[in-house]
Amino acid sequence: QVQLVESGGGLVQAGGSLRLSCAASGSIFRINGMAWYRQAPGKQCELVAAVTSGGSTNYADSVKDRFTISRDNAKNTVYLQMNSLKPEDTCVYYCNADLQLRLWGPQYAYWGQGTQVTVSS
Repeated sequence: QVQLVESGGGLVQAGGSLRLSCAASGSIFRINGMAWYRQAPGKQCELVAAVTSGGSTNYADSVKDRFTISRDNAKNTVYLQMNSLKPEDTCVYYCNADLQLRLWGPQYAYWGQGTQVTVSS
């Protein structure tokens, strides 16, 4: 069974740091793009950061210069290093990955279960 498993969320004071991890497991031929999204209660889900299979990255304006996305292709894992956290970063964070399960097969979008990040003021 293919799945994305997230870890690393929690409670931190404003100005602190957290590192989220998301590992893909199962029978996977190739992982293309990987990304982190977040959703606050009553708000739309927003893209936080994304990284291509080649390592190109892009970030939401609200997290530029504070968050860093990276991936370890050998471990099928994507990370989100979050520094200088603010109360407005409080959200459930979701990992997303575009997975190809077999050679010449289609690409599917998979999602993690979500991990809560709470930043206290």
